[in-house]
Amino acid sequence: MSVDRLRRDAPGSVGSGAVHSRALPRQLHPGAWWLWSLGLAAAASRTTNPVLLLLILAVAGFVVAARRGDAPWARSYAAFLRLGLLVLAARVVFAIVLGSPVGGTHVLFTLPQLPLPGWAQGVRLGGSVSLEGILFALYEGLRLAVLLACVGAANALASPSRLLRSLPGALYEVGVAAVVAMTFAPNLVGDVRRLRAARRLRGRTDRGVRAVLSVGLPVLEGALERSVALAAAMDTRGFGRTADVSRRLVRTAGALTLVGLLGVCSATYGLLTAGSHAWAVPVLLAGVAASGAGLALGGRRSVRTRYRPDPWALPEWLTAVSGALVAAALIWYAGHWPEALTPSVVPPTAPRLPLLPAAAVLIGLLPAFVTPEPPRSTR
Repeated sequence: MSVDRLRRDAPGSVGSGAVHSRALPRQLHPGAWWLWSLGLAAAASRTTNPVLLLLILAVAGFVVAARRGDAPWARSYAAFLRLGLLVLAARVVFAIVLGSPVGGTHVLFTLPQLPLPGWAQGVRLGGSVSLEGILFALYEGLRLAVLLACVGAANALASPSRLLRSLPGALYEVGVAAVVAMTFAPNLVGDVRRLRAARRLRGRTDRGVRAVLSVGLPVLEGALERSVALAAAMDTRGFGRTADVSRRLVRTAGALTLVGLLGVCSATYGLLTAGSHAWAVPVLLAGVAASGAGLALGGRRSVRTRYRPDPWALPEWLTAVSGALVAAALIWYAGHWPEALTPSVVPPTAPRLPLLPAAAVLIGLLPAFVTPEPPRSTR
């Protein structure tokens, strides 16, 4: 049988004998996952409706469950959920103990109030706790918890090392430093566990000050050896070589990048804060253009090549666009019908599910169906 015949008969092959083709498992570009999660986070920041916030949380959790791999960093979503619950509980407790900026007439219970000096005017400990204050704290805490969950979804779906590897050439040195810093702590923890296990096998205790001091020196020695080995490997591969460019080009690239990033930050603040800011969108577009030009000019200094770069194909575009559509829809609804996205707490009203914003949030489910399955290391 010829090689061409084998290729035609192989499952998933593209040829005249193949009835259909299916995409092979691969990792989606990490930038697409971050753009999708930032879109959900921007949408969550525009509403305090608990029904919509829980819907955004459900969308993020469904996509994570459908498209996360079996790498160690893919298990971080549960940790962010627990952190969000902790933040929600702390926000409610602070509102009970320290009071709420929202006054109310529906008093639930009264705590003993401690007298404070005159310089602490405006702060109280204890006192009456109203239903309106609890609802306000609950809505605000839930919004912050959903924001943390969106960031956790990006961490569970996108590999940090692959994201930093995809940075432009102008940020190559920053990316390498971040990768080294992110891998230092896990290796340090692994060394501590290995040395403590070795002490237990030798019949020595692994607790107490003396045990910590005896383990600390080998751990630092191992970290130093890894640093020296990493420096030697980077020197062998020619790290640090830059192209011969003019000083004016370097300064222009730095100025454009700095001004562009400042413009993007200012415009993002204007878009996410309450009220209508007509200058936000033009400043955002100008900032993106300036920072993109600065990064493109700064990339001329880098002479490195990239082995197997992550592709940016149709699934990446659909993932990024779905997050952007969710954010744009809720930002638009917040400007035109704020009462649907911000339920009243004075007087307290039951939150409702606005159908059109809910349908816009469901667009965030698109990556669970249009992206390829991640490769698995074990079956």
